[in-house]
Amino acid sequence: MLNNWLKIAFINYKKNWLSTAINLFGLTVGLTGFMLILLHWNDEESFEKWNPEKDHIYYFQTYHKKENSYGNNISIPMAKRAKEVIPGVQDYVLFNGSGIGIKMTTKYKTVYQREGMTSSESFFNFFPFKLVSGTYKNALKGEGVIALSTIAAKNLFGTTNAAGESVKFDGKNYVVTAVYELPKENSQIKPEFIINPVEQIKSDEKNWGNFNYGCFFMLKEGTDPAIVQQKFRKEVFEYRAKLDKDPSGMTTEQYLDLYGPTASVLTPLDEIKLHAKASWFGTPDFKTIMILFTLSVLIVVLSAINFINLKTAQASQRAKEIGVRKAIGSTRSNLIVQFLLETFMICIASYLLSLALTELLLPSFNKFFDKEMKMDDWHIYFYSFTMVILVTLISGLIPAMYLSNFKAIETLKGNFARSKHGIWLRNGILTLQLIISSFFIIGGLIVNQQVKYMMDKDLGYSGKQILMINFSDFNPKPWLKYERLKTEMSKIPGVAEVSYGEVVPGSNRSSSSNVDFMDKSIQAQHGSMDYNYLQFMNVKLKKGRWLDPNLSSDTINNVLVNEAFVKKFGWKDDEVFKNQIRPGFDNKKYNIVGIVKDFNIRSLRTAIEPIVFFHYRETEWKRLNVYNIQLKVKSDDIDGTLKRVKKYWSGSVEPGYPFDYFFVDQKFAKTFEKYKKQQTLFTILNAMVLMVALLGLFALSSLMIEQKLKDVAIKKTLGASDGILIMGLTRQFLWITLTAVLISIPISYYLMNEWLKDFAYRIDMPVLPFIISLLTLLVLTFVVVSIKAYKATKVSLVKYLKYE
Repeated sequence: MLNNWLKIAFINYKKNWLSTAINLFGLTVGLTGFMLILLHWNDEESFEKWNPEKDHIYYFQTYHKKENSYGNNISIPMAKRAKEVIPGVQDYVLFNGSGIGIKMTTKYKTVYQREGMTSSESFFNFFPFKLVSGTYKNALKGEGVIALSTIAAKNLFGTTNAAGESVKFDGKNYVVTAVYELPKENSQIKPEFIINPVEQIKSDEKNWGNFNYGCFFMLKEGTDPAIVQQKFRKEVFEYRAKLDKDPSGMTTEQYLDLYGPTASVLTPLDEIKLHAKASWFGTPDFKTIMILFTLSVLIVVLSAINFINLKTAQASQRAKEIGVRKAIGSTRSNLIVQFLLETFMICIASYLLSLALTELLLPSFNKFFDKEMKMDDWHIYFYSFTMVILVTLISGLIPAMYLSNFKAIETLKGNFARSKHGIWLRNGILTLQLIISSFFIIGGLIVNQQVKYMMDKDLGYSGKQILMINFSDFNPKPWLKYERLKTEMSKIPGVAEVSYGEVVPGSNRSSSSNVDFMDKSIQAQHGSMDYNYLQFMNVKLKKGRWLDPNLSSDTINNVLVNEAFVKKFGWKDDEVFKNQIRPGFDNKKYNIVGIVKDFNIRSLRTAIEPIVFFHYRETEWKRLNVYNIQLKVKSDDIDGTLKRVKKYWSGSVEPGYPFDYFFVDQKFAKTFEKYKKQQTLFTILNAMVLMVALLGLFALSSLMIEQKLKDVAIKKTLGASDGILIMGLTRQFLWITLTAVLISIPISYYLMNEWLKDFAYRIDMPVLPFIISLLTLLVLTFVVVSIKAYKATKVSLVKYLKYE
């Protein structure tokens, strides 16, 4: 029996070679896209899985109800109190620096070591890297100790057996207490060296409002993190509010609503990469993964739709075969199994081809996402094979049920075609296919328009020809270093102007605090700067005046604010200058002397934040945080100027350190990379969808038109022109296309509007993509179907009418 089924299957494959090829192609393309996106998702979910403590470690985030925003910082007193009073908290680890680079000196050499991290002493309880040398006991306890990775140890000492060795930086000697091997598995936490900033931690131990630290909590076995989150508000946030609030009658609830945070969020360690609300280690983006995965599944669905349509359209060729088999005793279940086998063979062939194609495309896919993924995870094979089984069942069972339902007596008489069930099934499934195709066209055009809008939007500043250089060498008085360099570097040929600013577009650096006015408070970014910085960046002054170095008050208690700041307080422009504010970075009150136009410092996905601009000398700790110098270079010799600046910097300013620089406009442009990649992927998926859909439409129209060749011959004999015949054959498909697009419009509108909601700066929902989708699909449908329809008009009248 099986042998006969296989013979019949291959006869039908050969007889309907075009349909077979289209099914193979469509399923192969769909499964390849599915596997590549699945690889990407699986890779993103695999971060931190190596850690044996992962089930007990949770990443801490805060929620501010008033702002409806999430943060990823905590103060030291909060972390300490959580451990002391919340029963489920076993331990915590703090960190306030990652990706650090330091020039280190040993008795062998001097090396600039990158990718360091500052952490409290319990780090290795949370991240038990493989120990190579030394001990983890007290490895980060006290001052003057450092732990190194095997790579850093080899860089500094030429060996991994470096425990006990001495290394010097920042004018201090440090003893290497441990050498560890970083995990080969995916991890966002891979420090090449770790130091404990003991002095800084001691100075911040009693400062409840210093949210400069990230934190992981280790919970005891069996502890429910949801209960810990509840207790965190009562035992930590409310406790801090009672300590900090002034005696003005403000309730604890009012204090938390005003200053926040109002709630905590604990995310499991191995879910940070994709599912954290906010993270020190990169912005989580589970939504994009899900969109891509859904789109890849839709392509597989389209392929399955092709299969169903083509199988049901071929019913005329199988009807008598089914009638004969039923007449000689074949059961309905036997026929269903036979048709499922035929489908499974096509699916398995597509699966094997897709595995080969995935391997072929993987290097390019890795390059696109900057990854090193391999086809070595059984999950990929399991889920993709499961998809093959599902496709087999869905695309095989529907035609099998349909074909096996033919009545033997009717099919042998040739009357099966009078039933309208098959026509409705094919038309319904073809409509679904075109709905999906229409959505892809509409979605692709809207994505393109949104990305173009962001790239063309006036950012409110000009970063062109502005070179920013980060300070790498530690300096106890960095503001004096800047002031000296400002004088010296302005003499370099090609340098037009020099300045400093804390808020630099694209840099992702952030420093903020509450700003109070009477009984109202908002969160605002700190914009410490040199006097000329805003003019240097070509930011526009809306009202008031700039800071003036000749006015002593402008270095004491005068500030500028942006439009977002004014709007947040609900003031009119004229009211701003009558009010005094108290920023969280100081205890004294400040006067606002100017309002500047809003300009973007982050991705256009986020709204412009309130910013307070002030001279860096106003407060002592802001002077200590001067971290860059910015140069505006002349346009006539940018490359030459860059070489001269680099030579001066490496020779006279920070010898032995890397020249850490970027052009501001190019750095900000990188914030678009993610969306440009989404745009590219959507375009590729769009092309795949249209290709699969149109090939299916061509094959289906070919089969259906072949069934009408006798009607065509009769009409032609009666004098119908080629144009009338072509329109008659294509009309049905055009109506289906029109119906599909009209159905897809509200669906596409809703889904794309939800996508656009993620952007603070977005286009209004355009009408053109919906019109283009309609016209494109109508034209493509007409072109694809009319090719076969035109050939049908050239039929041999004798061939089809000789028996009539």
